[in-house]
Order: sequence, then C-alpha cells, then structure tokens
Amino acid sequence: MSTLSLKSTIRMSSGYDVPVLGLGVYQNEDCIPACIAALKHGYRHIDTARMYLNEAQVGQAVKESGIPREEIFVTSKIYHPEHGYESTLAAVQDSLDKFGFDYLDLYLIHSPLSGKEKRLETWRALVDAKKAGKIRTIGVSNYSPRHIEEIREAGYEMPAVNQVELHPFCQQKPIVEYCKRNGIIVQAYTPLVRGKLDNPVLLEIAETYKKTPAQVAIRWSLQHGLIPLPKSAQPARVVSNAEVFDFAIDAVDMAKLDALDQGETGAVTWNPIDAE
Repeated sequence: MSTLSLKSTIRMSSGYDVPVLGLGVYQNEDCIPACIAALKHGYRHIDTARMYLNEAQVGQAVKESGIPREEIFVTSKIYHPEHGYESTLAAVQDSLDKFGFDYLDLYLIHSPLSGKEKRLETWRALVDAKKAGKIRTIGVSNYSPRHIEEIREAGYEMPAVNQVELHPFCQQKPIVEYCKRNGIIVQAYTPLVRGKLDNPVLLEIAETYKKTPAQVAIRWSLQHGLIPLPKSAQPARVVSNAEVFDFAIDAVDMAKLDALDQGETGAVTWNPIDAE
C-alpha cells in the first residue's frame, strides 16, 4: 500500500482510469472554493450530482483551475424523479450544458427508487449516451446485487461503478463482495460518517498513527480497495483529507476497524439499497 498516492488510479471495466480519492460536494452549492483547493492540492476527481445543484459551480472551478479538462475526472448522477429513457437523455445533456463540458467521465443512476421499469429505461439511455460520446463510463449508486442483476438479465452492459454509503460502521459487505466478483468498482460516499468519528476504537487508532480520525477512516477505505469520496466545504479540511498516503494501517488495527461494522443499522444517510 505504500506506493499508493493521490495520483494513483484504478482501471474500470470501461477501460478508463478513476483516481483513488475524490472530493464530494454534496450540500455545498457554493463549492468553488473547495474544488479549487482540492485541484490545487492534487485532487483530480470531483463527485457531484444533479440533485446537489452545483454542476455549474464544479464546471467553473475546473475552468478556473487552469488544469486541462481531460486531467480531471468528474462524476454526476441522475436523481430518480428524472428516470426514464427520454428524460435521462435530456438530463445528461442538461448536465453537460451546466458543466460546460463536452463529456462526463462517469454518470450514475443516483438510486434505485424509481422501480424496475424506470431503472432499466434509465440505464438504456445511459448506454446510448455513452455510445454517443457524451459519457465515458456509466454506473449506479445505492444499488444492491438484485438491482444490478436486473441490468445483466436485460442484456445490457454491466455498471463499471457502484457508489454506496460505506465506512467502518456500515461496510455493505454483501454489496462489496458481489461487486468485486463482478469487476465493479465500489466508491464509498459518506466515508467520514458525517463527522461522527468519536468512536473509542477510531480515536485510539488515530492516536497510534498520529493522524485524525477522518484520515484513518479514509485510509481504511483505501486499504480495502474502495474509492472514498470525502466531502468538505472547508479548503483546509479538503487538503487534510488527502494527507492519507504517508502511512498504512497495520493488519491488527484494520481488523479492529473491520469489527466496528453494524450492517445497515450503521448507515447515517438514506442508504436506499433495499428499494423495490
């Protein structure tokens, strides 16, 4: 793990590479300062969504950074009220217009809450948008194995990514195991448990490595082969969250963190993985 860095990437089934750490911008409509700080510090991965209402701000930050567009990996997601074939194609174009981009690196179905028929219509639209060159890689979020199997059974290409709430207290083990078996990259949203990091085990391990509990939680994700997406609106914390490549958690301490899992009851967000 010592060779891992902020420049490290993972190859997705689409053939494209995704950086191992991303900046989340949920609930941060004025995300330009955080994005600029992240890009200046070396981040090359920003994760947003249509429901976050800040696609235009992310696009502006990318332009203001002076970093070539092709060097920055940008994700957005379509929210379930917009699901459906034609509405999804329109949403993808609207996202591109808001960003001011010609393409998006990754576009996800934000959740499975629209029901099977709409989910599959939406996926078909994303497949077609990818064929049209508007999206490089397509994936899902908050999907259980059952939801992903719908895609396989319909004969479509499989998602390259599944983004779920994931941290030591909600480890989503059945989903992670399924995705790893099927070559699907798992991205971890809410890796910082919305700041609820005062667990004694986490505090003890943070003290051992002279790191913050947030840094330990992010490092735990990385060592499990996940892509954590820590969110912060504060530039200093954005930088701190990336200072996780100069240490490694040993096997004993990883086991202690693994033992904190509470299953779905450990979730601190909507976590709609059981949607019908």
